[in-house]
Amino acid sequence: MDAQLIAFTAVAAGMVAVPGADFTVVVRNGMVSRRAGLASALGIVGGLLLHTALAVAGVAAVLTAVPALFRALQLLGGVYVLHLGVRTLRSSGRPREEAAEATAGGARPLRQGFVTNALNPKAPITFLSLLPQFVPAGSPAMPRTLLLALIVVVLGLVWFPAVALLVDRLGRWLRAPRAARAVEAVTGTALTVLGLVLVLEPLRS
Repeated sequence: MDAQLIAFTAVAAGMVAVPGADFTVVVRNGMVSRRAGLASALGIVGGLLLHTALAVAGVAAVLTAVPALFRALQLLGGVYVLHLGVRTLRSSGRPREEAAEATAGGARPLRQGFVTNALNPKAPITFLSLLPQFVPAGSPAMPRTLLLALIVVVLGLVWFPAVALLVDRLGRWLRAPRAARAVEAVTGTALTVLGLVLVLEPLRS
């Protein structure tokens, strides 16, 4: 592995691991069950795959060229994350069995993970601006870009299921009624704040 690939892997790992809406959704669903946590993790990886494919195809450039489209997608993504936050805060006040049933059955963790990641319009633009920096001058751009995109997807495939499994591992403590309500309140608040930031940002611009 050359030095550029090592550097890119380090940068991409930091981008994937930074706590945000994706991380919070995995933690929230991982508290319900291992299956729900892993499903939301795989959904997020699906979103990453979509974003990297868009970046490789150059479609993400459209979001940069059309600010109104970018703001519309950002607003839509913010509304969805805000919805998840409010839903989590509401479920924190319900009995654990009822909250778990609502999340596992109606909310569909796989879809939650995918939509949360896919509706983040900053992701393809980030990849579009980042990937070319690690393509050596004079080398074919497409094969190298595809390799870089694959690294991002593999990192997501390692990180988010690992978070889900860790939450499940700590499940006995996290699912205790008092701890579960506290964690749901924290994750619900985090999602709500993230959603508000995403909603307000395009409205201010």
